[in-house]
Amino acid sequence: MSEVYITGAYNSKFGAFTKRDKETKQIIDKGPTIYDLIIEAGKGALEDSGLSPKDIDAIYVAAFSSGPFVKQEHLGPIALYIHPDLRFVPTMRFEAACASSSAAVHAAVHAIESGRYKNILVIGAEKMTERTTPETTEILAYASYFETEGSKGMTFPALFAEYAKGYKAHYKISDDVLRKMFATVSALCYRNAMDNPLAQMGKGSVAEKLGITTAEAILALDDKSNPVIADPLRLHDCSLISDGSAAIVLSNKKVAKSAKKAVQIAGIGNATEIMEEKKRPQMYMLEAGKIAAKRAYEEAKIKPKDIDLAEVHDCFAINHILTTEALGLSEDGKAGYDYMEGRFTRDDKVAVNISGGLKAKGHPVGATGASMHALIFKQLVDEPIGATLTKKKPEVGVTFNVGGSAVSNFITVLKRVK
Repeated sequence: MSEVYITGAYNSKFGAFTKRDKETKQIIDKGPTIYDLIIEAGKGALEDSGLSPKDIDAIYVAAFSSGPFVKQEHLGPIALYIHPDLRFVPTMRFEAACASSSAAVHAAVHAIESGRYKNILVIGAEKMTERTTPETTEILAYASYFETEGSKGMTFPALFAEYAKGYKAHYKISDDVLRKMFATVSALCYRNAMDNPLAQMGKGSVAEKLGITTAEAILALDDKSNPVIADPLRLHDCSLISDGSAAIVLSNKKVAKSAKKAVQIAGIGNATEIMEEKKRPQMYMLEAGKIAAKRAYEEAKIKPKDIDLAEVHDCFAINHILTTEALGLSEDGKAGYDYMEGRFTRDDKVAVNISGGLKAKGHPVGATGASMHALIFKQLVDEPIGATLTKKKPEVGVTFNVGGSAVSNFITVLKRVK
């Protein structure tokens, strides 16, 4: 079992921060920059930990594609602007598509376990909305196997639509039932986001204005309000284009013992799938995700029944279902039915995406993994951001962050410190 702990965390507001003229679509206000987002999250996590900048041995910064998005690579050194005392601290940049900051978290665990470092600050950030939607779609496609996928017009909705088609065919699910499954998980996330003050689709958002917090309301939308993006995926089956940042401080056991709060990273699991979808033997389950979960559970000495809450990578509704099954929270082929029966809410034994998830909290891709860790940390130290479990205090949380089309699979088990 790992003896690394989270001792502080911060999550920025997620949203579309770039403002454009409604008619010309020209940018009139860029809002916070990538620099601002990195500094905000890093400073917030450091303050939350109670540690001094001089206590930080290294800083790991994660972003997927800051060059194409905002014309700034080499992001590690930006973290030194958090505080003058961080000058000369080692920094590194991590990239693993939408799992970039989970890759940074896992690397930090390894570094602390080695004994080289006592405290590492991990920051994830992305500023996506300075690019137009077509530009963003192309940039995200760089995380596909571009030669045979992205360059041939395979967008990420299209890549995950292949999983939806495979799942539907393998489990013999009708079009109507599949649509209801997708609408159910999206509605759950919209409801949860209403209680998350940091969520992009929270109070006052389009989701509230349209009243789409039930599956029935989403299914009632016409094709103009909920168009097909990549059959069978529709607009409300897809996550958001977002800006934001999140950060956590990881510490060794000695530091954690004297910290004002701490959550144990009890186990981690990572498994990588073949990048080209056409070369995978199946497209109806996350086989690599299952292997990553097995590795994390064995290290943490838990089983799926021990989990109280999970943050899963619902970049698309089909992946919400697939990640739920890969974690063992539902039997294969049954997660969609479980959701339709009302499971995985804040009132259930295990709550999934109580934050609103990528679907409704937002998905600034480089920040997503750090955000998952930060929000579960806050739940486990009784400082929840947003909704809470109604029947008990959570003891065990799990994050499942995916990079690419279910290629890079990172799972972390977090435990409350008694």
